[in-house]
Amino acid sequence: QVHLVESGGRLVQTGDSLRVSCAGSGPSFASYALGWFRQVPGKEREFLGADWNGARALYGDSVKGRFTIFRDNAKNTVYLQMNSLRSEDTAVYYCAATVYIARDLNLHQSYDYWGQGTQVTVSS
Repeated sequence: QVHLVESGGRLVQTGDSLRVSCAGSGPSFASYALGWFRQVPGKEREFLGADWNGARALYGDSVKGRFTIFRDNAKNTVYLQMNSLRSEDTAVYYCAATVYIARDLNLHQSYDYWGQGTQVTVSS
């Protein structure tokens, strides 16, 4: 089992960059696939990207080329680097984890563990 805690969300301006973090606790953190999602009220949770052991990173179409996932297994932390932020990026951002890397990692149903979320607000 792994416990996830996101941090780093805040108010930024359009065009800014921001990095949010997700710290995990528990054994074998490096063996987990880690994903980032976001959600706004009234909408489904949106896939942003996923990484497993740094071998590949998948990205959702809305953030491809602007957002990057990278992880530091020594610190049990995964990061989401967000560049060229837009007002439509305003949302609560969540990280998630699963040991079942054969699942479709684009789907929120594939993940077993979730953080509490961190709010990112992009002001124009």
